Amino acid sequence: MLANKPYVLGLTGGIGCGKSEAAKCLAALGAAHVDADGISRSLTAPGGEALPAIRAQFGGEVFLPDGTLDRAALGRIVFDSAPHRRALEAILHPLIQNRVWAEIEAAGQRGDRVVVLDVPLLFETGMDVLCDETWAVTADAETQLARVMARGLTLEEAQARIDSQMPAEERNARANRVIHTDRSADRTQAELASLYQQLLKRLD
Repeated sequence: MLANKPYVLGLTGGIGCGKSEAAKCLAALGAAHVDADGISRSLTAPGGEALPAIRAQFGGEVFLPDGTLDRAALGRIVFDSAPHRRALEAILHPLIQNRVWAEIEAAGQRGDRVVVLDVPLLFETGMDVLCDETWAVTADAETQLARVMARGLTLEEAQARIDSQMPAEERNARANRVIHTDRSADRTQAELASLYQQLLKRLD
């Protein structure tokens, strides 16, 4: 255990449900932000720690000629195949978890009071065990699909990414709080601010 362990607030939500915006809002309110997606990107950036294992598992066809990971090619493979997706997760998740714990430790050393642990697959990876409580952001299926397609994906690609994650009903049932984002951004931000202030009062 950390001598000065901050309060860890796990934040999760399906793709297209507004988790990144919620994390930004909480960070603006004063929480430290540990971003699992950002850590994953750094692990798979040029020279990243995960690249040798990804090449060994998936071959050179998921890399560009300059050695950079071809994220689109890898995405087509893993989102069409559960075994391939699990193989990639087996490479990335232990590395991500090590980095996450190091960042929580650093936050404690800085004296940060609350850390938002921003993880799309919080429950799937078991990283909720690091959290003192968990919040899930959610949106209705139509809104979620439209948001994911707005990233330039086809209907089939967007639905495959949504289907690869834990069903919203299960995720929401496991979270301590559920925040709906299929409404105005102002209303969502106001709810997050209220919940965060309530959390700080509980910590006093």
